[in-house]
Amino acid sequence: MAQISLTFPDGNSRDYDAGVTAGEVAASISKSLEKKAISATVNGRHWDLQWPIDEDASIAIHTMQDDAQALELIRHDLAHIMARAVQEIWPDVKVTIGPVIQHGWYYDFDRSEPFTPEDLGRIEQKMKEIINLRDPVRTEVWDRTDAIRHYEQNGEPYKVELIDAIPEGEPVRMYWHGHWQDLCRGPHLAHTGQVPADAFKLMNVAGAYWRGDSSRQMLQRIYGVGFKNKNDLKAHLTMLEEAAKRDHRKLGREMELFHFQEEAPGMVFWHPNGWTVYRALEDYMRRQLTKAGYKEIKTPQVVDRKLWEASGHWDKYRENMYITEIDEEHANEKRVNALKPMNCPCHVQVYNTGIKSYRDLPLRLAEFGSCHRYEAHGALHGLMRVRGFTQDDAHIFCTEDQIEQECGKFIELLSNVYRDTGFTKFDIKLSTRPEVRVGSDEVWDKAEAALEKAILSVRNDFEVDPGEGAFYGPKLDFKLTDAIGREWQCGTFQADFNLPERLDASYIGQDGEKHRPVMLHRAILGSFERFIGILIENYAGKLPFWLAPRQVVVASIVSDADPYVHEVVDILRKAGIRAEADTRNEKINYKVREHSVGKVPVILAIGQREIEERTVNVRRLGEKQTKTQGLDELVAELKDEALAPDQR
Repeated sequence: MAQISLTFPDGNSRDYDAGVTAGEVAASISKSLEKKAISATVNGRHWDLQWPIDEDASIAIHTMQDDAQALELIRHDLAHIMARAVQEIWPDVKVTIGPVIQHGWYYDFDRSEPFTPEDLGRIEQKMKEIINLRDPVRTEVWDRTDAIRHYEQNGEPYKVELIDAIPEGEPVRMYWHGHWQDLCRGPHLAHTGQVPADAFKLMNVAGAYWRGDSSRQMLQRIYGVGFKNKNDLKAHLTMLEEAAKRDHRKLGREMELFHFQEEAPGMVFWHPNGWTVYRALEDYMRRQLTKAGYKEIKTPQVVDRKLWEASGHWDKYRENMYITEIDEEHANEKRVNALKPMNCPCHVQVYNTGIKSYRDLPLRLAEFGSCHRYEAHGALHGLMRVRGFTQDDAHIFCTEDQIEQECGKFIELLSNVYRDTGFTKFDIKLSTRPEVRVGSDEVWDKAEAALEKAILSVRNDFEVDPGEGAFYGPKLDFKLTDAIGREWQCGTFQADFNLPERLDASYIGQDGEKHRPVMLHRAILGSFERFIGILIENYAGKLPFWLAPRQVVVASIVSDADPYVHEVVDILRKAGIRAEADTRNEKINYKVREHSVGKVPVILAIGQREIEERTVNVRRLGEKQTKTQGLDELVAELKDEALAPDQR
């Protein structure tokens, strides 16, 4: 029998018969590893213990201590166990697909009756019974025709369609969890008992079209979360409870910041309070960009299709664009335009006016650009996923030799903005060249090296994501972490060698010849809408004083205090503080509760004593104790707090 050589993480190699399984390799190392093994990585691919290995390869055996692999297998097995549980309770239900997602999995079912919360409890109980059976998991590769016949005979039409979609040459892999069988690419655990029975929970049911096609069957999607132990599950559920309290849509209503309505789906109706936050953030960002050497521009929202054809968006992105047609008075034809989904082609038009020299580079053009993109109605989610939004967009036109320097400056700017807005932790991902790309390998080498060197000049902890760059160049993605540990991708920095070529951008070099500039796409907030949503949830609505829409409410305890209340409000406003009076004929406790729900940072209560002493009774949001303070002292204190971090 032919021999193959397997190389282990420590660099040592062993010879085995071709066709040896990863489970047999684990057993050859030690009995202990044989018992603990759950899967392997073979030549970079996650590998089932039952799959044969037919060629020389690198191999690593995984146990439950390897978090990434263990969680993937636990969640994948839970998807199958849930589908088995559903069909054991309701045999007529048709099964479709059940992939692993962040924190858990989902599985789509075709069932005539809707699943209820009580049904989820029944399914959970049945899943625990299946886990306790410790049924073995086995896998086989079947002939495509036999697999189709099997599913046709068992009345599973969705599986037949899935087999038809498997590319020729790829195996049709069948898995059994005990008696229950599913089509799956794997890998899976060795038996159902390896799944922790106390570390999962079914969360909710949602509708989902088969294969995402609204013309196809509407299915029921059950979501679940799964972890390695019950403590991790408890921590996750606690985080979800906290996230629900922080939901920006709920807080947006309570703080009267914004609303949405069906007449303009995915478009924000900003209320005075919300627009105050927006403008404070915009003013702050404008100051940062000015200090960093950016020149602000404004470009049209409606642009002729010819520009989108030239840029490539018409072919690649048209389904997400809002198209408009108008009869031109001077011509017997309709003019086709589109609302811009992004700003970059328009920025090239500004760059292309006049002749540019190498002395003009780098040229940093910034725009708070209003964009519109069609998103499926079901994907819309408050401020986090909208159809109309404003990017803190900018494009830097530079030479190849300037990429590293500009990247370093951008990371420094982004770090300052995140710190000033309350985010002390962010991660960087470097996405490198994809298989399908434009530009020479030499240019890609230079761009990737420049981005990596720029990151290392600031920090050395970044992740490389091979093959995930844009087709026109490598990119950096920046993920910030909020107060309850959630990650949000906001910032991006992309090196583009394609668009300047397509739109004929050039500069005159030192040699007197025309050259193409590199176009660096970059954003820090991503969009104002989404970033404000993130801010609201990060601070649970208790925004920093400089961003709070209603900074101070001055409330009267007795009606005799009304004149002094208005005097205090006038003094605060002259000091640049957003203040308002509450002289309603209501009890002070009622006023305090109402304004606390509205997340007003400072409430000043004024009664007879405060009038006589020219003081105020100060209550700060989240603090139980109040204190009496001199008016002049408080105004000086709040005047400083009202300044944005860059103005102090």
